[in-house]
Amino acid sequence: MPRLKHLLLIVAGSVALATLSLPVRAETYKMTTEIAPGVETPDTLQTSIGTLKLDSGVPRPETSEKLWDNLDRSRALQAYLLAIPIVNQAGMRDSILKFGPVNQTDVIWENLVDPRTVELTANDNTIYSFIWIDTRESPIVVEIPPKVLGTINDFWYKWVVDVGVTGPDKGAGGKYLILPPGYADKVPEGFTVVRPTTYGTWVVFRSFLVDGKTEPAVQGVRDHLKIYPLAEKDNPKPATLVNASGVPANFVMPTDYSFWDLLNKVIQEEPPEGSDPTTLGLFASIGIEKGKPFAPDARMKEILTDAANIGAATARALAYSARNREAFYYPDSTSQWRLPFFGGYKFQSQPGVSNLDGAAFYYFFATGVTPAMEEKMVGKGSQYPWTALDAEGKPFDGGKTYRLTLPPDVPVADFWSVIVYDNQTRSMVQTDQKAPSVTSQNPAVKKNADGSVDVFFGPKAPEGMESNWVQTIPGKGWFMILRLYGPLEPWFDGSWKPGEITRVN
Repeated sequence: MPRLKHLLLIVAGSVALATLSLPVRAETYKMTTEIAPGVETPDTLQTSIGTLKLDSGVPRPETSEKLWDNLDRSRALQAYLLAIPIVNQAGMRDSILKFGPVNQTDVIWENLVDPRTVELTANDNTIYSFIWIDTRESPIVVEIPPKVLGTINDFWYKWVVDVGVTGPDKGAGGKYLILPPGYADKVPEGFTVVRPTTYGTWVVFRSFLVDGKTEPAVQGVRDHLKIYPLAEKDNPKPATLVNASGVPANFVMPTDYSFWDLLNKVIQEEPPEGSDPTTLGLFASIGIEKGKPFAPDARMKEILTDAANIGAATARALAYSARNREAFYYPDSTSQWRLPFFGGYKFQSQPGVSNLDGAAFYYFFATGVTPAMEEKMVGKGSQYPWTALDAEGKPFDGGKTYRLTLPPDVPVADFWSVIVYDNQTRSMVQTDQKAPSVTSQNPAVKKNADGSVDVFFGPKAPEGMESNWVQTIPGKGWFMILRLYGPLEPWFDGSWKPGEITRVN
C-alpha cells in the first residue's frame, strides 16, 4: 500500500506538470461564441520584416517598435510617390522665378531649347514660354498670343484649361482671368474665367516656327502677351520676356532628402481643398502638415532619406521597366513603343480610381498635362510615343549604333521630330550637338526611295547621314520620344506605325 501511494503521488505530480506546460485555455462561459478562423492573430508571426511576437494579441515592446518603423517607412515611400507631381511643380516654380518676378515674367526660349537647359523631356522644335502665376494678392489676367498651343496646370499639377489652338480661344488669342481659390466677387465680362484650386499656377505654351525661323513667333509673343492684376485691366502692361536660350539652367526637381523640404513648402502655402484628405493625411503622418513645423528627429530623417532613395528608384522602374503591357501602344505585340499616359491625362484606371503607377511615372518623367497630349484630336494637339528599349527589349547603350525607320507618309498635319534624352536627367542628352534631334522641319533630312526615313542613334554618324543622326555617349543610357504634331487619322487607327529601333552592327 505505501508503494501504491508513492506511485499515485508520482503520477499526480506528472499530470500537474503536464498541465502547466499546456497553453492556458479560457473557460467556456455561457456567452461564448466560437471564433471564426482569421479573427485572432497568432502570438508568433514570421513576416518579411522579421519575427513578430505578441502576447494574447498585444505586440511586445520590441515588436511594436519594429512595426512603427515599418509603418513609417511604408507611408514615407507612398507619400514620396504621391508627392512627385507637387514637387515637380515646385521645382518648376523656383526655376522660373530665378529669371524674374512672379506675375510678370515670361521665360521664353527665343532660339529654342538646347541641352544646356536641363528640363524634363523638352523639345527643340517649338518656342517655349514658361510663366508662373500667384493669385494670393489678386486675380491675374494673362493675355495669350494667337497661334500658340498650351495649357494651365495648378500647383498639384492637375490640368485646369488649355490655351491657344486647343483652348477656348481656338488659336485666336484671348484673355484668361485666373482667380484665387474661393473667389466670390463679381467677375467682369470679356474674359475666359479660370478657377484653379491653388494660388500657384503654371502657364505654358509653345509658339511655332514660320518657314524655319523663330523670329515671327517670338515677335507675336512680344506683341500680344500681357500679364497683370485684374485691377489694372484698363491699363495693362506687357509681360517681361527673358530669353533662356543658351543659358545653363536646371528645371528638374531634386529627388534626395531636399524633396521633402519642397513638398512642405507647398503644403504650407496652398489651401488643402485642392488635394484630398487621404493624400494630405499621408503627408501629415510623416510630419508634413499645414500650419505645423516640419521638424523630423534623427530617426525620422533616416527613414525619409531612405524613402527618397527608394522612391526615386521606384519611379525609374515605373518609367524604364514597366511590368504591364497596358503601358504600351501595341499591348498585343512585342512592340516597345510606350504610352506617355496610362490612365489618361487624369491618370485613372477607371472613373474615380487613380492609376498610381501612371501618375508617378509621368510626373517623374515629364511636365505639362493636357488632354491635347493624350486624347484623339485629329490634326490638332500632339502625340508622344516613346521608348527606352530596342526591338529585343534591351536598354539602349550609348556606345552602340541603332536605327529607327519611319514608314512613308508620317501622319502629321504639322511636323514630326525624334529627340534623345539622358536616362538620368530625363533631359536632352548633352553631346556636341546643339539639337539632339531629327525632324521633318529640317529639309536636309534624307528620305529613302520609298519615302521612309531612317533615323540613326550612336556615337558617330553613318557616312552621309549626319542630318538623320543623333549623337549618343558611350557608357550612358538614353531614351527617345517621337513627337507627332497635328496627328492624323492613320496614327489613331493604327494603320501607320513607327518601326522598332534595331541595333546596327
